[in-house]
Amino acid sequence: MKITFKVDNLKNMNEALTEFIEHLQNLQISEEDIFDSRLVSCELISNVIRHCSDVAVFEGGVSGGFIKISVSGGKVENAQTKPQLPDAFAESGRGLYIIKSLCSGDILTDGDKICVKIKVK
Repeated sequence: MKITFKVDNLKNMNEALTEFIEHLQNLQISEEDIFDSRLVSCELISNVIRHCSDVAVFEGGVSGGFIKISVSGGKVENAQTKPQLPDAFAESGRGLYIIKSLCSGDILTDGDKICVKIKVK
């Protein structure tokens, strides 16, 4: 089962993620993996809204031992799929680095989507 929704306002992001989080809880995914999934989802949604589009389209589910998350909303082909640790005083760049760390470096772009997988522990 995949959960899909749109976010057009960052203030509504956490409420929109509720169904996805409940889905993970129903599948008895560990709290640590749920926390990581929420963090990754928030970073991706925020990045798409801030840098690509006014609306982020979220899709998430569990398959093959991975939590799979994709967010689309505009052109993401310029997204850094191999971000480096930013300078401590940098104004941006931390989000994708955090995502990379939680997803074992697997950040992929597919047209207007940025896709990640988190290994279920």
